[in-house]
Amino acid sequence: MGKLRGFLEYDRAETIERDPAERVGDHREFVRPLPLLELRAQGARCMECGVPFCHSGCPLGNLIPDWNDLVYRDNFAEAIAQLHRTNNFPEFTGRLCPAPCEAACVLEIDEGNAVTIKQIEVAIVNRAWEEGWIVPEPPRTRTGRTVAVIGSGPAGLAAAQQLNRAGHVVTVFERDEAGGGLVRFGVPDFKIEKWLVERRVQQLVDEGVAFRYGVDVGTDVDAEELRAQFDAVVVATGARVPRDLPVPGRELDGVHFAMDYLYQRNRFVAGADAPERAISAAGRHVVVIGGGDTGADCVGNAHREGPASVTQIELLGEPSASRPDDLTPWPVWPMKLRTSYALHEGGERDFAITTTGFSGNGRVQQIEWVQNSGAPPFAAIAGTEESRPAELVLLAMGFLGPEQALLEQLGIERDTRSNAEAPAYATSVEGVFAAGDARRGQSLIVWAIDEGRRCAREVDRWLGTRSP
Repeated sequence: MGKLRGFLEYDRAETIERDPAERVGDHREFVRPLPLLELRAQGARCMECGVPFCHSGCPLGNLIPDWNDLVYRDNFAEAIAQLHRTNNFPEFTGRLCPAPCEAACVLEIDEGNAVTIKQIEVAIVNRAWEEGWIVPEPPRTRTGRTVAVIGSGPAGLAAAQQLNRAGHVVTVFERDEAGGGLVRFGVPDFKIEKWLVERRVQQLVDEGVAFRYGVDVGTDVDAEELRAQFDAVVVATGARVPRDLPVPGRELDGVHFAMDYLYQRNRFVAGADAPERAISAAGRHVVVIGGGDTGADCVGNAHREGPASVTQIELLGEPSASRPDDLTPWPVWPMKLRTSYALHEGGERDFAITTTGFSGNGRVQQIEWVQNSGAPPFAAIAGTEESRPAELVLLAMGFLGPEQALLEQLGIERDTRSNAEAPAYATSVEGVFAAGDARRGQSLIVWAIDEGRRCAREVDRWLGTRSP
């Protein structure tokens, strides 16, 4: 490493964010890059660890110490080469990943002092695009083998790019009107502007990947026809079945799944016409049920519509303010209290809340809840029943798995074993593979990209065993 005592000489620099009062007036990204000299100093903070635990924190196995050192030395061209060896889309992860690599950084033993790996990562890829170092990399030869990838989220895109670069002819089928999956339609523009997604999709097109948009495999195209047309099929549809809330009043107008709201908002920001039944937070008391990233994105979108109020509630109890070493010791991802960017913009948050019902006259007007014990079985606390105004309720309680209709058409059997026990990426149907959230369940974007890359290797090996 170029700066052996850099971690002693330089303090950690936190992410630069636009002022919350100003950014709620638009949909532009609110995170700002660190200045070049500061970035180089942050790269210098990376220690010459005998065992770089940041590797264990990152599912992609990013070569983090290598490109930290290269940034310190101002060698961004080599840094992007190192970054692309393990990560197809670092501008996605650099913006959207919660950075488990930082939680596993040796400097994080002193809590809150980890190397700013995420900021360095996004700076590398931004510089690479600006300098024109990222160009299409089509294969020199073609194998003649054909692969259909169903779904164009991070897992599908990564699988498609890797298989195409291996020389196979790849077609991506996407039921929406553009590529990117939840990165395009679920995550708000103020976290990742969509021209960044479209730029990567265009790179795949320029490399030879074909995209068929507005095609819902299983409805518009029969799954068996797809298997007959292609040598291999990759299912990368995500885990899109949302967890519902079966309580009285669930049927009232104004109670929606989070993704229905987020898809509408992303399309609105992209300039699409308003739908017949718009889901709007404007002037309404908004309640978001669920404390994860999806819930935070609902809160952030609601702020930008001018709501009467925004409240986010969570079933679990409030975590401790710092890492609980007895439960999640370093370098394990810490289960501690985090406040999302959206709550910095406004709104309230309550923990250990069980929703007991909704009420209203055709449309939701009130939410009823009770405080609970904060941990399973979430016993209700007598005397804490409460009713609050709620004119828009968004259910952001996670996802149960992939949609079943396509799996049934393909004849794929569900596997209830853990990922460690299940066969790698191959399904029960010969020539059909699965990757990303469709295979492992709801997870992080880094896992999705890693799954796509690993699945591509398995498909490539399998195709190599088939007779022409």
